[in-house]
Amino acid sequence: MDASERPGGRLAPALAYLRSIAGPDRTARTNRDLAVLLALTAGILNSVGFMAIALYTSHMTGLTAMLADSLVLGGLDVALLCLTGISAFVVGAMVCALLFNWARRRGLHSRFAIVLLLEAALALFIGLVAHELTAAERGWVLIALLGFTMGLQNAVITKISDAQIRTTHVTGMVTDIGIELGKLLYPKRARDPDPVRPQLGRLALHLLIVGAFFLGGVIGALAYQAIGFVTVVPTALILLLFASVPVLEDLRALSRRSA
Repeated sequence: MDASERPGGRLAPALAYLRSIAGPDRTARTNRDLAVLLALTAGILNSVGFMAIALYTSHMTGLTAMLADSLVLGGLDVALLCLTGISAFVVGAMVCALLFNWARRRGLHSRFAIVLLLEAALALFIGLVAHELTAAERGWVLIALLGFTMGLQNAVITKISDAQIRTTHVTGMVTDIGIELGKLLYPKRARDPDPVRPQLGRLALHLLIVGAFFLGGVIGALAYQAIGFVTVVPTALILLLFASVPVLEDLRALSRRSA
């Protein structure tokens, strides 16, 4: 019998990809694909947050600057909102580290996936419940939940990529794009003992991630105007799908060991 004719044979490549995208064994391809998905997700969440409460919840530089300005100008409500967002981001990164190291110590394949699963659950909660909040509640709840979610996401991709990739903000990547473009345009000299060589792979990766973040922002703004918070549900479900496979496999393995 051909492999594709066996039960589950046709699904094997898809399952293998789902297993690898959030699994512990990383490749340049899986890092790239996950980074693009997370940048798209961050762009959507960031845009929805801005449309709802006029704050960019993934932008810690902006929130810190706004916190300082608001304190000086006497806008204590805005300052507290910014402080809540910054604190939630830090707590999200802390929770990522706690979950990751707890799973790593136990040899779980879902050490990255459980963090992504939590992010997906929070995004799904926002998409399905945020519209029930009153205007007074919305600012505080969204800045806390979205800040926490962005902290989770930025921390997990930092661990996955050994601090080479960020997905919730693009300042560093835009800087790197400029550096690599400068190298690309630098005049080449024959017999140069120390030639300037651009890292074209790095340039392409950062362009792809920045483009995904931008696209997510466009999608988030347009969709929020049409359907509100439900905008984040599809991307949350996609993230849930990718994260669930390693988690379910760990649960099955634990069940077999305890049987």
